[in-house]
Amino acid sequence: MDETYIVVLTTVGTKQFAYDLAQSIVSARLAACVQIQPVQSVYRWKGDVCSEPEWLLAIKTTDGRYAELEQHIRANHSYEMPEIVRVAIAGGSPEYLGWIGECVK
Repeated sequence: MDETYIVVLTTVGTKQFAYDLAQSIVSARLAACVQIQPVQSVYRWKGDVCSEPEWLLAIKTTDGRYAELEQHIRANHSYEMPEIVRVAIAGGSPEYLGWIGECVK
């Protein structure tokens, strides 16, 4: 495998926004797959401890598409400072990883 594969994590405030953002990411070929899960987030924001339900997006893509994906998330996100975390995939099924690469070409 010559390509580096990654998972990018972001959270959003509503289920509909999660689906809309995921659809736009996959349609733009910035990712092969986006998994959406409900989560409960506890975080510090502007001096307060907050707790809110959110939707976590796990976005499967390549490192080569990361910059454009980050820009897409920032341009389309409703949060003042969205979570955007890039995690390297250390290994995996060659067929699955190859599929990710094909989808984002």
